[in-house]
This record gives sequence, structure tokens and C-alpha cells, in this order.
Amino acid sequence: MHDLLAGRVAAWATAWLAGRTSTDAALDALADDRAHLVASMPGADGAVPLGRALTALRGLGERRLRLVLPVPGDVRGLPPAPGLAALALEAGQAAVGTRIALVPESAGPEAVTWTAVDLGGVPPAPPPAEGSLRAVSGALDLAVADAARTLAALDLARWHPEVPALLSGLAGAQAPGLPPDTDPLAVSVLARARRLARVLDLATADAPGGAVTGGQAAARDDALRPLADAVREATVAACNAVPR
Repeated sequence: MHDLLAGRVAAWATAWLAGRTSTDAALDALADDRAHLVASMPGADGAVPLGRALTALRGLGERRLRLVLPVPGDVRGLPPAPGLAALALEAGQAAVGTRIALVPESAGPEAVTWTAVDLGGVPPAPPPAEGSLRAVSGALDLAVADAARTLAALDLARWHPEVPALLSGLAGAQAPGLPPDTDPLAVSVLARARRLARVLDLATADAPGGAVTGGQAAARDDALRPLADAVREATVAACNAVPR
């Protein structure tokens, strides 16, 4: 969840479709030194470059894309298009519009393949209710405070010395990759969510602190789930924030 491809596409495609950024700026932000090809775009023969896919979105009347982070048991925000839920769950992410959903798959260090799912004729899914940026920011802070006791019990700093630095640097964390007119609070929320996602990765590794048995690992995961939920909600809210 540190640099979600679908999150960047949702933010920059929305900014471009709204005329808030140029084509070159959007493509530069999205390319990240990798080739991006989009398969199954309506009306296209074979995979097309990301720039052509953006142009096609505008031609289809798309006005914005939203980041959706589905997890097993919670696929809110995904329209009931055949195959979309399975694709998005496998990727852990999707950029969803009203006509097209885009799901990424890394094709090695130099390429990303996107699958376009045609949503024409599919009943739209109501977007998940997103809390205000201020609300998700507060929820993130509360979840960090609650999780601190669990992280201390795991003695995570002994196993992963970078954890204290990640936590202590939350206030000044930076989140590059969003359009320049993004609400500063959204940038701050996303930066903190990325750092906390890294902490969660470390905390849920195979040998985290004292959690070595199946029961201990399950207890650890239960204790950290509120933080994981808060990180997920904060990431979605930040990437889907649109300037007023």
C-alpha cells in the first residue's frame, strides 16, 4: 500500500479529466520509468499505451476515477462486472469509473499491465462512504495510539530497528505522487498511511517479535486490524480527494 498504482491513476486521471493538469504532467507522474500498457480497452485492438487509454476514457465520457481497495469480505465500490472482483482482489486495488475499471499487474521491473473492465450496462456500485479527510486523519491517529501497545508487546523495534524511525517521523512524512493542487491534508494523510503500511508489513512478517506460534500470530493480527483498516480508509480518502 506504499505507492498504489491504482491510487495514482485515480488521482491523476481525475485531475486530467477535470482539466486540472496537462497530459504531459499526468503521464510523467504515472509512468514511473516503466512502460504501462492497458489491455481490453473498448474499441482497441490489443494493448494500448496508458496515454491512449486516458484519451479513450475522455471519449467514453468518464469524469473521474476512484481508488477502491477491496479485501476478502469487503468489495464495496466495485461494480458487479463479471470477473472484476476476482481481478481486483488479486491485485488488492482498482481504479473505478462509471464506464471503465482499471486493474494493474506488475510485469517485472520495467512494465505494468492494466486490465480494463468494461462497465457498460453494469449497474453502478454506490461508492463506499468516505469519511472527511479530517475524520480519517483523526481515526488514523487514534489507531496508531491503540496499536502502539501491540507493537511494544511484540518488541518490534528489536527485530526491525527502523520501526521507531517510521513512527517518530509520521508528522513530517511526505507523499509524492499526487497532483500539485491536492489538499495539503490529503497529502499528509497519505504520507502517514504509507509509513504505517510499512510498519504493518514489518509487524506481520513471519517472525515478528514474540509472535511465533499460530495463536500468537492470530492475536497479533487481530490487535493490528484496526490500524490496517484505518490505513486502508485513509489511503482511499486521500487518493480520492478532489479540490473544492
